Amino acid sequence: MSSTSEFVLTLSCKDSKGIVYAVSGLLYQAGCNIIDSQQFGDVQGQGGTGLFFMRVHFEAPPHLADVETLDKLFANVREQFGMQAQFHSLARKPRLLIMVSKHGHCLNDLLFRWHSGQLAVEIPAIVSNHPDFAELARSYGIPFHHLPLAAGASLEAKRAQEKQVEALVTEHGVDLVVLARYMQILSPEFCDFLKGRAINIHHSFLPSFKGAKPYYQAHDRGVKLIGATAHYVTADLDEGPIIEQDVERVDHTLGPEDFTAVGRDVECVVLARAVRWHVEHRVLMNGHKTVVFK
Repeated sequence: MSSTSEFVLTLSCKDSKGIVYAVSGLLYQAGCNIIDSQQFGDVQGQGGTGLFFMRVHFEAPPHLADVETLDKLFANVREQFGMQAQFHSLARKPRLLIMVSKHGHCLNDLLFRWHSGQLAVEIPAIVSNHPDFAELARSYGIPFHHLPLAAGASLEAKRAQEKQVEALVTEHGVDLVVLARYMQILSPEFCDFLKGRAINIHHSFLPSFKGAKPYYQAHDRGVKLIGATAHYVTADLDEGPIIEQDVERVDHTLGPEDFTAVGRDVECVVLARAVRWHVEHRVLMNGHKTVVFK
């Protein structure tokens, strides 16, 4: 089996009878081999959206082995059910742009996973408002773009810096922007530009412990669980659709630096999972929520 002939179909539509039959039947009739299929219906009436979601991993015969041809093949089924549907070729590695400020643990973790083959992506650029990780980027052979922002920078200055990032995203054909502890509030315009293709990570103490040194604040309050949340970026700060969360238990024997170390580890793991699931086309938007096929 070759990745050049493997594809993933992701779709969502209003739930109704016959969707699985129509999709799998079309692929079968076209000579495709379904490798894996998952589906979920979000039942309406109990907080559900009434939508149906499906992810199909399949192998296509040579004459169908490109996204444009598969799109045409699927046109009638898409129209019949009013689907939002996308084909993704597994021969193409998604392209990531990573943004970071002065905390490099998530950046370092993602770079290691990429370099060791655990994360099947390309990373054409790293962007930071500080110069601290230029050497780390250089050691991996990845271009580093220092786009500084002065303390208390005006909205105009911030927007001008964001436009530089937007230009890099466009120039490099970036599929996903990862905010690996990038500590700047993004403008609504930038969030709109990145809609559905930017992931952020933060500790799960919000809104209890805001501002500097949240793990020290947590230690002072005797917190017993430390967690992290990875979510899509929206104009509502840290309130985008959640992709992944996890926690670790802590106790009174640990100091504030220990809390911080545990928190950094959780942040790395949660962000890496969210990025991997996104680039493997396992995450589908469901209103303010997500469906994650693992």
